[in-house]
Amino acid sequence: MSPTPDTTPAPSADASVRSSGPLFNLGQIVATPGALALLARHGNGPEHFLSRHVCGDWGDVPREDALANNAALGDDTRILSSYWVQGDGQDQREKLWLITDAGHRSGITVTTLLCPSEY
Repeated sequence: MSPTPDTTPAPSADASVRSSGPLFNLGQIVATPGALALLARHGNGPEHFLSRHVCGDWGDVPREDALANNAALGDDTRILSSYWVQGDGQDQREKLWLITDAGHRSGITVTTLLCPSEY
């Protein structure tokens, strides 16, 4: 029996793994009041950020966190993404985090949208 090939995309220069499809299960999706207010202030919905997160674009995280996220795809640990949110024509931008808890391989997990101050 030959080994199963690894179909996980290779990391980019910033260590994100970008795929055209979902890499893991988001589970139940929840958002904190702060995250909902942030998205509303900038006229954004969560879909764009959820899509980036589940497809391996970890956003603005340190390289070591991106590498930990890549490892989490195989070992079922927490995945953290961080994105700047800015509305059209707005100068101010704010940080939004998405965290998918351990258990994403089994589908028994939660993905939370939150502001860093709410962690």
